[in-house]
Amino acid sequence: MPQAVLPLVPEGATPIAQLLSVVNENGKCTYFVGVFPVFSHPVDDHDSFRMFTAQLVCQGRCKQVDIVNAFAVTAISVKRAVKQYREHGSAAFYLPRPGRGPTVMTQPVIQQAQALLSQGCSRKETARQLGVKPDTLRKAIHHGKLSEPTAQAAHAHHDPQPQIRSNTTHGNTTHGKTTHENTTKDNTTNANTDAQASNKSERGFQDAAAADGLGVACTRVVERVSAAIGVLPGGAPARYEDCRDVTFGGVLCALPALEQNGLFRHLGHCFQPLGGYYTSLQIFSLLGFMALCRIKTVEQLQYHPPGELGKLLGLDRVPEVRCLRYKLAALSADEAPEKWAAQLSQDWMQADPDLAGALTSTATCGCITANKPNCRGATSAANAYVSAARPTTGSTTV
Repeated sequence: MPQAVLPLVPEGATPIAQLLSVVNENGKCTYFVGVFPVFSHPVDDHDSFRMFTAQLVCQGRCKQVDIVNAFAVTAISVKRAVKQYREHGSAAFYLPRPGRGPTVMTQPVIQQAQALLSQGCSRKETARQLGVKPDTLRKAIHHGKLSEPTAQAAHAHHDPQPQIRSNTTHGNTTHGKTTHENTTKDNTTNANTDAQASNKSERGFQDAAAADGLGVACTRVVERVSAAIGVLPGGAPARYEDCRDVTFGGVLCALPALEQNGLFRHLGHCFQPLGGYYTSLQIFSLLGFMALCRIKTVEQLQYHPPGELGKLLGLDRVPEVRCLRYKLAALSADEAPEKWAAQLSQDWMQADPDLAGALTSTATCGCITANKPNCRGATSAANAYVSAARPTTGSTTV
C-alpha cells in the first residue's frame, strides 16, 4: 500500500501547494514534498527553475497559479514553460537558444565585397555592385567582417606606373600629387572617425551593463560619485562623443532656434543654482528637447532610452522621473518661473516694440476668456490664437 505523507512543512519554507514547499537558503532553492527534499538548484539557475516548476504542473502536483503566487513570476512565462515541457521534455530547457544568422551579409557576399574592396573600389561602389545598403557594408567593416586596403595599397592600385607621371611638367605633377594626398587624407580621417563612432547597439549593451553599478546608463561613475558627496559644485560638464543612430538626434538642429527664442536667457539671474549632477542649463535643454520630441509629461521619459536622450545633452543619461521632478520643484521655488517669463516677455517687447500692444492684448484676451466656462467657442479660439502667436508668459513655462 502507498504510504501517506503527513502534511508537514519544513521550518522557514514557502508553501506552493498542499504538500509542496520551497526553501531558499545559502543561494540554493530546495523543493520539498512534505518534509522530504525532491529537487534543488542554484537560485540563479533559471533553466532548472522553469523545468522543475513546469514538471510539477504537468504531473498535477500544483497549478500554474500556485507557481505564479509562490515565486511572483508572470503567468505567461509559466504557460510557456509548461508548453515547452509538454512538447519537448526537460532537455529542451538546457539547449542553446537558436540564433538568427545573417540574411544579407552572407559568406559569399562577404567574399565578393572583400574582393571589390581589395581592388580599390569605394564603399559606395561596392555596395552598388552587390545590391546592399551602404550602411550595411559600413557596419560589416566596423565589426571586422571586412577590411579596407591601406592608403598606400589603394594608391598603388590606382597608380600602377608612377614613373610615367613623373615625366609630366612640374606644375601638373605637384597639383596631382597634392590633390591625391588631400583625398587620401580625407578618406583616412573619415574612416577613423567612422570606426571610433559607437552605434546604438553598442551603447545599449554598455547602458545595460551599467545597471549592475549605479544604474542604467550611469557610465560616468567618477563624476556621479563626486556629485553625490558634494565635490562637483559646477555639475557634470557636457562632453559630446562620436555616435551614430542616436534616438531623437535631429532635435539638435533646433538648438539654435531654442537659444534664439530665449530659452537659455536669464537662467543665472532668475533661478538658484542646482546642486548635484545636473545643472540648470541641462534641465532646461532637456525640457526643450522634450517639447520638440512630443514628450508631453515627465512620466513619459521612462518609456524612452535614458542613455540616448543623455547623448543629446552631452551626458551619460537624463535624470529619472523622480530626480527630474525634484529638480523642477527646486527651480520653481520663490516664483522663479514667473520672474523668468516676465523677463523674457520684456525682452521680446523691447526687441519688437510694434508688437508690444498685440502681445499684451492677446495674452489678456486668453486669460479673460479662459476664466469663463460658458464661452467654449471663445475660449477655444482665444487659446488657438495665443498658441499660434509669439510665445508669451503662459507658453514660456515649459
